[in-house]
Amino acid sequence: MKILYAIQATGNGHISRAQYVIPYLEKYGQVDTLVSGSNATLQPNFAVTYKSCGMSLFYKKCGSIDKTALFYKNNYAKAIKDAFDLPVKNYDLIINDFDFVTALACKLRGKRSVQFGHQASFMSDHAPRPEQKSIAGEFVLSNYARATHYVGLHFQKYDDFIFPAVIKPEIINATPKDHGHITIYLPSYDDDCFKSEIKKLKHLRFEWFDKGVSRPKVEGNITFFPISNELFTKSMINCHGIITGGGFETPAEALYMKKRILAVPINGQYEQQCNAAALEKMGVPTVLNIDNKTIGKQINQWLDMPWNIPTIESNKLAETMDYIVNAHL
Repeated sequence: MKILYAIQATGNGHISRAQYVIPYLEKYGQVDTLVSGSNATLQPNFAVTYKSCGMSLFYKKCGSIDKTALFYKNNYAKAIKDAFDLPVKNYDLIINDFDFVTALACKLRGKRSVQFGHQASFMSDHAPRPEQKSIAGEFVLSNYARATHYVGLHFQKYDDFIFPAVIKPEIINATPKDHGHITIYLPSYDDDCFKSEIKKLKHLRFEWFDKGVSRPKVEGNITFFPISNELFTKSMINCHGIITGGGFETPAEALYMKKRILAVPINGQYEQQCNAAALEKMGVPTVLNIDNKTIGKQINQWLDMPWNIPTIESNKLAETMDYIVNAHL
């Protein structure tokens, strides 16, 4: 069997998940991959068969959608051409992790496909949303990467086609410890958005993973690290708590280890606002507006809060891949 697995490369979560999914898919046949997008910092550790500019989100320096860059930096004509050129007819099974190019190619050729990943869970009305829904946001989640079948991933099983998050084996096999530091991973924020205020929290130690850093460096109570799956996983396993965005993979891994979380969804990013709503229902604090004037107070308040969050389950990838392959061919 020939399988095409298309991966969205806006952010690092999709690529990180693919690294663990692909070995399970390879048990069913030949797996070709398409990586689509232009602003991930994590490099794939798997062979990439097709590369497309695709569509990407771009952010301003302090955590909000850059609508101007979204319009000018995406090459819409090239993405459509890539869809026309993609040989989807050569594949028996097409799995799409929220990629526009492959979704359009399948629509043009009348091919069945499975959207697999976190975004697929929002095809269910039971997946949590913020109090004020976004019409535009709902449209994007439903139509950006349309498929004929959906297999979602989420913090909890909100519907019968929603499965647990894919947790890295390094996390599953780890013995979480508390070395006292706070891990920071906010890739849509430049460090100078609130670095000066973090430095004032001298009673705390921080390990900050920053896309602008090429090697570890220490500045006062902050140790900066480059984006590295290995280093980040080690930091999170041993942290007292983690400050991260409103994405899916990192909060899921932190919840799995019962780590204290402060979630900071990106302003204007509807999927992250939906994730924040889900996390809040589970008792995880979220901050919708964060800046250099307020972050110190918010961090102290967060650390003073009681913490009793239920552990989430880990995806049983062998069972999930079997479900996708046998139920959707």
